[in-house]
Amino acid sequence: MEHAQPDGVQPDPPPNYTRLKAALKNYDSYFSYPKADPRELPFGIGLAIFSKTPLCDAFRYDLPSPPIGFEFLGEQKTPTDRLLIGAKTTIAGHELQLFNTHLLAYFMLHSSSEEHIEQRQLVIEQLRRTSGPALLGGDFNVSKHNSLVRQFTEAGYPTVQTEKTTWRRRPYVLDHIFYNRHLQPVRHAVKPTLASDHHILVAEFEFTDQK
Repeated sequence: MEHAQPDGVQPDPPPNYTRLKAALKNYDSYFSYPKADPRELPFGIGLAIFSKTPLCDAFRYDLPSPPIGFEFLGEQKTPTDRLLIGAKTTIAGHELQLFNTHLLAYFMLHSSSEEHIEQRQLVIEQLRRTSGPALLGGDFNVSKHNSLVRQFTEAGYPTVQTEKTTWRRRPYVLDHIFYNRHLQPVRHAVKPTLASDHHILVAEFEFTDQK
């Protein structure tokens, strides 16, 4: 949502989120920055959920990053923590739990989330606390996505698609919408956009009658 500022400064109110919120006047929304950290690099930070129906019980959950060393502009750095956010809404009488996350891109640090699986496990722990319909969307930053998809499917959350590339820089499926057994995907699409280096992943679902 936002562009990281020098020394980890987090503008309040967040400018990009504020502009989107003004443009989407009929949507409810929730936004959170990650934990403030002076090590933050000049990339994107912050997550938001926008909903046509009112949101409640919003929360944020820090996802610690391991101290993997890497070089950036000639200096040695370690990655900052990532974030999971969530909120509930009600659609057609069904309560729906929404999650959004943005995990560390280990492949950019010459490592792998298969070697450092902690962030993925923390997200799954939150998913397992949900008994009703739930969706998890976000940028999972896993270049070899098969292990990610297998892990989340085993936890009861398959993804809507694994075939089409969602990142324009390399042919990776980095972005996913995971859903549980209380939802049935009806259709989905990956749509190129000039607004991001990621393509837009959209999906439509129906509620099932599973208890």
